[in-house]
Amino acid sequence: MKSTKEDLRWSWYGFDDMEPCLLYDMLSLREAIFVVEQKCIYQELDGRDKAALHLVVSDANQVIACLRVLKPTRPDSRVKIGRVAVKPVWRRRGIARRAVQMAIENARRRYPSSVLYLEAQSYLREFYESLGFEASGPEFLEDGIPHIPMQFIS
Repeated sequence: MKSTKEDLRWSWYGFDDMEPCLLYDMLSLREAIFVVEQKCIYQELDGRDKAALHLVVSDANQVIACLRVLKPTRPDSRVKIGRVAVKPVWRRRGIARRAVQMAIENARRRYPSSVLYLEAQSYLREFYESLGFEASGPEFLEDGIPHIPMQFIS
């Protein structure tokens, strides 16, 4: 029987709460997507994961999706959602949508006075708009890929 979105395990972790194998699998998925699939040579491990909250989606013992939420540095500063990744064979099943919705809910609950934002790859602009984000600045290149800054408004 093939797993569905409802059969998956959706878990939040602090960096130090992850078992080494889980951390490895999550980082391996991100590298496979952001470096290999997108043919973008950059330092994917940017030093910010240690202070982030991580949503890891797994099917049995396999990480199939993840994202991170960067905590605000001050009570009135911004919360950033990033590194949204879904394994190719699991795409177009609503997993990214549900993951981002969970990130929004988590950030709103934990940091109610902070602005929530992300830097979307430009081709995903409509996807993020459908989740309540709007463009908050001009398009820019990051590692050769067009991005657009977006802020949560809903």
